[in-house]
Amino acid sequence: MSNWNRMNKEEIDEFLGRGGTGVISFATEADEPPVSIPVSYGYNADIEALYFQLSSPQESRKAELVPRHVSFVVHDETDSGWQSVVATGQLEEISDSPYESTAIQGMWAIDIPIVEIFDRPRTEVTFRYFLLEPETLTGRTEVPSQ
Repeated sequence: MSNWNRMNKEEIDEFLGRGGTGVISFATEADEPPVSIPVSYGYNADIEALYFQLSSPQESRKAELVPRHVSFVVHDETDSGWQSVVATGQLEEISDSPYESTAIQGMWAIDIPIVEIFDRPRTEVTFRYFLLEPETLTGRTEVPSQ
């Protein structure tokens, strides 16, 4: 059994880097499990914000889920053990925000990794852009057993 330490802001910022992949989970009804989707993300430490580029196919449930609370989890195995960060809050769509807005400028300051998982060319997939300014942002790192 291993122990863990809480990560400070600098450690969280370093772990999240400028982006990567994680799992976003949308709240559902009390008697249903959350809807969890693997996604790529970008992170801007200057404004402590996460950015997502979500596809929105016609048959997708995402449109009805986006207004709900989310949790976003990133984890990784390192030489010294595991690390994880969990963010919670609500997504804010920024697809139509003005170019000069803080949200858009923050998004352009990072790179959202491109993951090809679609059954058609990326140019034929509609994407919407979202910002998550976390209500909570916590991280843990493993403390190896002695």
